[in-house]
Amino acid sequence: MDAAPVLAYLRGLQDRIAADLATFDGKPFLTDSWTRPEGGGGSTRLIEEGNFFERGGVNFSHVTGSSLPPSASAARPALAGRAWEAMGVSLVLHPRNPYCPTAHMNVRCFIARKENEDPIWWFGGGMDLTPYYGFEEDARHFHATCRQALAPFGPDVHARYKKWCDDYFFLSHRNEPRGVGGIFFDDLNEGGFERCFGLTQAVGDAFLDAWLPIAERRRALPYGERERDFQAYRRGRYVEFNLVWDRGTLFGLQSGGRTESILMSLPPLVKWRYDWKPEAGSAEERLYTDFLRPRDWA
Repeated sequence: MDAAPVLAYLRGLQDRIAADLATFDGKPFLTDSWTRPEGGGGSTRLIEEGNFFERGGVNFSHVTGSSLPPSASAARPALAGRAWEAMGVSLVLHPRNPYCPTAHMNVRCFIARKENEDPIWWFGGGMDLTPYYGFEEDARHFHATCRQALAPFGPDVHARYKKWCDDYFFLSHRNEPRGVGGIFFDDLNEGGFERCFGLTQAVGDAFLDAWLPIAERRRALPYGERERDFQAYRRGRYVEFNLVWDRGTLFGLQSGGRTESILMSLPPLVKWRYDWKPEAGSAEERLYTDFLRPRDWA
């Protein structure tokens, strides 16, 4: 099995997305290349204190090893004793304007090899939207773009991956979703390598179409301290999910990835309050009542 086409696609995807986002912001992204003692490395593209982005990162990684960390091998006994490689692009974008939603996208491939045995491989990925102030047209656009990207791969694929996203990006300890969802898939190997690679490419290629029009529509909306304060409070939920529940964060840290690159997903300014509730009838309450619940947005 040749991983070269996957690596070439992922490197190109990082280049394209980072270039378009830099144009959108008006400031360049820092490039930070890194290596991992156990094998492999990656490249982080990062912007902080930009014109639009308070923080944003577009990461490429290709890491290798001779044994897997406990988080990966415990549930997969067949992977024991196999050399492995994991490659992917992961991005998180935190706009400064509270009316612009945080966005996340990830596409990845994993291959484990053992002499005289077939490789074990799968793809994973997805994207999701985390607004602080909800707009129905934004949620509908994001989900419709996701549905269109997956349409060539079967009539039921989008519905399955949307539900998977709703279930995965859920803070069980808060009993609430992280945002308005999107699509998510993992362990994808049905239909053969080329089909799975094609589906993963479709997801990666759809991200800018899904998110940039929303950011363009909201970037000039005026806001004040109230909106920034609520944004910082809701960002706390983003931090909680990434540090408590996200499997990718755990795998990256346990497999010796670059910590700064893994934790670039965290927003720069966050607040927590004890048992806070939004004011009845407010725009902040509407996020909870109208948006933080699974809906058929598309």
